[in-house]
Amino acid sequence: MRTPLRPLARVLQARQEGLNPDSIEKENLKLRHDALREKSRGRAQFRMLILCASFVMAFGTIGARMGLMAATEPTEPRARATGAEIIAQRADITDRNGRVLATNMATHALYAHPKDMVDPKGTAQKLAELFPELDAKALERRFTDGRRFVWIRKVLSPEQMQKVHEIGDPGLLFGPREMRLYPNGTLAAHILGGSSFGAEGVHSAEVIGVAGIEKAMDARLRDPAQGGKPLTLSIDLTLQSATEEVLASGMTMLNAKGATAILMDARTGEILTMASLPTFDPNDRPNPLADPNAEPGDSPLFNRAVQGVYELGSTFKIFATAQALELGLLQPDSMVDANAPMQWGRHRISEFEGKNYGPLLSVTDVIAKSSNVGTAHIALMIGALRQQAFLKSLGFFEPTSVELIEAPGARPLIPRRWPEIVTITASYGHGLSASPLHLAVAYAAIANGGVAIKPTLLKREGPTTGVRVMSETTAYESVRMLRRVVTEGTASLGEVPGYEVAGKTGTADKPKRTGGYYEDKVVNTFAAVFPASNPQYVLVVTLDEPQDDTLSQPRRTAGWTAVPVAAEIIRRVAPLMGLRPKLEPVVVDAVTAASN
Repeated sequence: MRTPLRPLARVLQARQEGLNPDSIEKENLKLRHDALREKSRGRAQFRMLILCASFVMAFGTIGARMGLMAATEPTEPRARATGAEIIAQRADITDRNGRVLATNMATHALYAHPKDMVDPKGTAQKLAELFPELDAKALERRFTDGRRFVWIRKVLSPEQMQKVHEIGDPGLLFGPREMRLYPNGTLAAHILGGSSFGAEGVHSAEVIGVAGIEKAMDARLRDPAQGGKPLTLSIDLTLQSATEEVLASGMTMLNAKGATAILMDARTGEILTMASLPTFDPNDRPNPLADPNAEPGDSPLFNRAVQGVYELGSTFKIFATAQALELGLLQPDSMVDANAPMQWGRHRISEFEGKNYGPLLSVTDVIAKSSNVGTAHIALMIGALRQQAFLKSLGFFEPTSVELIEAPGARPLIPRRWPEIVTITASYGHGLSASPLHLAVAYAAIANGGVAIKPTLLKREGPTTGVRVMSETTAYESVRMLRRVVTEGTASLGEVPGYEVAGKTGTADKPKRTGGYYEDKVVNTFAAVFPASNPQYVLVVTLDEPQDDTLSQPRRTAGWTAVPVAAEIIRRVAPLMGLRPKLEPVVVDAVTAASN
């Protein structure tokens, strides 16, 4: 409650003392005004303090933020947009030494806003002259039918972009984007596969793999968590180039329809080279063949190393002898029946060109001379069930696990029933079809001491594990027998001085679609292991319908076709891999000429 300005007690007292009572009211009024003034001053000072503190905090925050921005690395701002985000960045692909196989290149797309175009007809005509694949009338129709947006071309080179600029129509616009670039052209094309655009926008486009390792490893290449880390393959670009060059020359000289070569590290399963001919340029990937009657191998997109499922002929004979050694049924010098021809029911098993290597051959000579009859008798000793189990352990019953999108579909062709005649024919590579990569994996198990490993196109770090399918002794004896094939047998043209090549030839008649086999069409294969004294690498070369016409009589066997091509590949790539040639002792003549 307020204190009265004229308190009655003081007024009465002032009157008794003869004073003026009005002075009491003035004094009390002055005291009240002073109290109100002090209260207002305190409130104003508090408000001023709050305002100053607010200014200090605001400018302090701004200053701290500016300091933080000045101290951090500059980054591009990201604009917020509705809808799904387009991941434009894609990791590079490199070979085992870091050389680029696939990368990204900044480019532009061309589109149009027809409503902003000054001369739609003239612009359509000029664009058709600049880009021959465009139709001027169709383009003019799209520009004038009321559309608000028209895609014209997804990728432009800088030169093409400049020429479009020179057209000068304001309705022509450019959108920045990245495209996939393969700087080595056709080199390793079937491994890389190719790419295309997925989700597209005006300002960016998503690059997706369409074949090969680009599609098989698509999620890895597009994963933002990888931070753009390159995908490192196991192949060596230098070895791949040398292999493709030799293979192309051999294919031309031998009039072959197609060819493939696989070079693999037998200890790790790493594929160092994988070539398939004919090939293509992944920068301008062709369309699949439209003819339903065409064979798959007629398309350059067909990867013969993985998708080509062939009867691989006598290259399978080493598996029968290796299994017989492993089971203790035979030794390398054991004698087996090789008397040809061999009659089994209504089937007749004969040797090449009607030869007869019998009546008996050692197991080593069965491989060196490539005896069908000798191998058939070895297979009958093993039996169907054990033969199937052994071939299955080598990987011949399932697709290979290599990192290519085409691999799962390349399933070997296995007979539904396995009577004794299939046991015989499968032992020398007929009636069972597999890819050259299957063969390379199986030969790697022999070369590395008896361990079945999985093939890979990715560079491996650390040790490799696998399942043992034969003893080291069996593997060692098998390599010795394969060495005899080169030094004394059917692959004498495969000898490369200093590198101790061991291997096995295979000549298989091509099957007809209607049944039976062609008499003049073959698939030739040479599976090589080198160096034989310390096996490290496996090379498989396969030629489709080769023929050597250098002599009067055409020669179609693997010894005359696939073997010399493989020898030249080894001669070229072995020094590049750091393999030192083994110098063989020189035979000194009894009489030596000397000069002073």
